[in-house]
Amino acid sequence: MVQVFSAEAVHAALPWDRCAAALEAAFVAGACVPVRHAHALSDQDTLLLMPAWDNELILTKLVTVMPGAAHTVQATVVALDRATGAVRAVMDGEALTLRRTAATSALAARALCAPAPKTLLMVGTGRLAEWLVRAHVALVPGIERVLVWGRRPERAQALASRLAALHPGAPVEFHSMASLEAASRQAKLISCATTSTESLVRGDWLAEGTHLDLVGGFKPGMREVDDAAVVRARVVVDTYAGALSEAGDLVQPLQRGVIDRDHVRAELAEVLRRERVVRESAADLTLFKSVGTALEDLAAARCVLGAVGGAGDSAGGSAIAEAS
Repeated sequence: MVQVFSAEAVHAALPWDRCAAALEAAFVAGACVPVRHAHALSDQDTLLLMPAWDNELILTKLVTVMPGAAHTVQATVVALDRATGAVRAVMDGEALTLRRTAATSALAARALCAPAPKTLLMVGTGRLAEWLVRAHVALVPGIERVLVWGRRPERAQALASRLAALHPGAPVEFHSMASLEAASRQAKLISCATTSTESLVRGDWLAEGTHLDLVGGFKPGMREVDDAAVVRARVVVDTYAGALSEAGDLVQPLQRGVIDRDHVRAELAEVLRRERVVRESAADLTLFKSVGTALEDLAAARCVLGAVGGAGDSAGGSAIAEAS
């Protein structure tokens, strides 16, 4: 039987602590993860194929990026048995991506940021922003205040209000900010998830000890921070192959000679395996650049399957359907 997991079932199967633990184990252990395939369907529309496999599971995420469609990005995950090749499950790809991306950023922040970063700044108000905040609040100790900035102030206010409603009674305050500079100067943990092609956060705004989490820029022409921020930072990437070819925040200063290849100190896996020490003092500025890897999808999918197979129907009750 092929299990079909709705978005609700995927979210229910991936509480933050379980998702982060699965991701950390996967980064430490490794897997076969070819570079993702990108196919142009037209001048604007793109099909992405993201495969990964280990000794138990073969996974492929199919992603369509269609700016003119009602939903710009849509995704489906197909999981196959490694021994037989039979389809084991089909999962909502957006829910899986939101959870694993946010949890990976929070996992990196927990490993790289200075202790107890009291103020988190969320730059961007798109679909992923809410999940990044939720993951960081859940997984990074010490956060007491969350600031939200976006190009449209009304959306920043709406996101701050929604986050406050999701954390009733929690010792965390949520505020929208009109000035990105003022917000950046207050935060010790800054997460960016935008589609900007121009630098937003400037290096001369950043206090000592700040950790930058850059998620939005997934093409060479995209930027979220300026060269000064990159030069000041000790840089870690999710994967060398992805970040050094796709992330404009690194590709552009590398191409212009502002930084050299050695400025990128480690992959996240090397940090989690304790093979590389990146932060050496509380004053160091750190930067994690994420462009996404199918290793994260594989880890999250295994976690979803484990939640059902190992502990009964804990992934969402009637939200899980079975199809022959």
